[in-house]
Parts: sequence; C-alpha cells; structure tokens
Amino acid sequence: MDWHPHVTVATLVENDGKFLFVEEIKHGRRVLNQPAGHLEKDESLLEAAYRETLEETQWRVEILGVVGIGLYTAPANGVTYHRTSFFARPIAFCPEQKLDSDIEQAIWLTPDELRKRRHQLRSPLVLECLERYLDGQRYPLTMIY
Repeated sequence: MDWHPHVTVATLVENDGKFLFVEEIKHGRRVLNQPAGHLEKDESLLEAAYRETLEETQWRVEILGVVGIGLYTAPANGVTYHRTSFFARPIAFCPEQKLDSDIEQAIWLTPDELRKRRHQLRSPLVLECLERYLDGQRYPLTMIY
C-alpha cells in the first residue's frame, strides 16, 4: 500500500464573537482557512496546533478542546487529509513572530462575514468546523491520547 493520509491540525480561535482566520495563497488563489498545517515528526497533535497557530497568525493561544476529527479528499490533488480541529482562546499577540511565507494576513471575522466569503474557503472544512463549534460540538482534550 502506498496510499497515506496527510495528518493535519486546525485551530478555531474565538474572541468576542469573532474568529481568527488566515488569508493565504494556494494555487494562485487567495483563500481563507483556520490556522492549520501538517503534523511534523516527533510532534503531538496539540504541539502542532500551537505551532501552526503561532506561525500563521502571530497569536499564542490556549487550546481548550476538540471540535472534531474528519477526513477530506481535496479534488485539486486527490490527497486525503486526516484533520483534527481544536478550539482555543487567544493569549498574546507576538508581532516578533514572522508569518509563514504563504500567509498574506491573519484576520478576525464574524461567522456571518465568513459565510459571505464562502467562495474563498480553502476547503468546505473551514465553514463546517465553525458551524460545528457554533452548534456546541466541543469535546474535551482528554479524548486525545
């Protein structure tokens, strides 16, 4: 077997009714995503979520729990992503942290603002994760081992 899913994490960060997203360039297109990325060798899922959030948004966060775990196969490349989505609150903005090179900016949006920009979503998982969170689908970190 030479098929392997890509293990990824995403972090939904809420502050006063707004959520932290990133605008990034993918395949020549400006898209919206949660701070997200791939798990690196010898890293836990939580460590990856903390790292990716800081690298992509300049925000340190406190991860509070899990929104969900899912699979997504990208139509553009056929790659299957195994994504664990966390929810968090912001702790500190760290302007000294340089943004990842493919990130245009980190932005705070209300759910309605994101819904209006759904044509810009990197994948359907972005809005799906937010809607699940808003529907109260929040699970303890103890489910991760």
